[in-house]
Amino acid sequence: MPETAELKVREYDLFRGYYCGVCKAIGKNSSQLSRLTLNYDITFLALLLSSVAGERVRLERNNCFVHPLQKRNMVKQSECVSYAADMNVVLAYYNLKDNWKDEKDVKSLMFSSLLTKSFKKIHSRYKEKCDIISMKLEELSMLEKENCASMDKAAEPFAQLMEELMYYKPLCENNKSIERVLRSIGYFVGKWVYLIDAYDDIEKDIKAENYNPLLLQFEYGDEPVAEFKSRIVERLEFNLTYSLNEIGNAYKLIDNRNNEDIIENIIYLGMLRKTENILKGCTENGKKSI
Repeated sequence: MPETAELKVREYDLFRGYYCGVCKAIGKNSSQLSRLTLNYDITFLALLLSSVAGERVRLERNNCFVHPLQKRNMVKQSECVSYAADMNVVLAYYNLKDNWKDEKDVKSLMFSSLLTKSFKKIHSRYKEKCDIISMKLEELSMLEKENCASMDKAAEPFAQLMEELMYYKPLCENNKSIERVLRSIGYFVGKWVYLIDAYDDIEKDIKAENYNPLLLQFEYGDEPVAEFKSRIVERLEFNLTYSLNEIGNAYKLIDNRNNEDIIENIIYLGMLRKTENILKGCTENGKKSI
């Protein structure tokens, strides 16, 4: 998410327009139920790709699925938003299947079955991409089963998954420089997400005896959780900051940067603030950060 206090009103309205536009596109491309899987990561994907593509988007006021009595501004007529909406459903479907496989979560099984029809429709349009995403998730699952004790090695499949997600063929097939830039952004976003999530989940994973590469790499024993997190925080801060720097460096290589104030806000302020909050043990409004 962006650092909203630093955005102009029209910039925040546009960001919300992309968020609601992706939601609307999910309902149109898949099903109304699929809209419940929407997240801000995919909004960033839609905003970035649309901006690089130089799309001339327009906002329309439409009824909101979640808030039916309120009309919201929504981005219309965007191929990039439509692509992001499809990828949102793909990731949600695989995540639910994974939750059932690993944790035998019945709710995840039921929800994934309700998304199966939508997923199959999207899979027919993006078979190669869906197969790559599935393969990377399988690689991640194998590393978890092997109790991989390297956070960098454990983060690699998810980083590569996000790299593939950021690759949007209509933008990249005739422009290898844009492909390299988008893949680099996707890779380091994926690495940042994986590592910050692992740090944020330390206490939960200890209680549930779940896999967490940080607990293995830094040899967690019987020490208090706060003491363990304090012991490893500098190393995590270095890795996370490095990823943020690489995202920023890659973004600077893009010539056509529409909506750059919003995107730079997310990269340089929003993601940095999220990093600081989680490393300090803070959450916004008392809610879980990731």
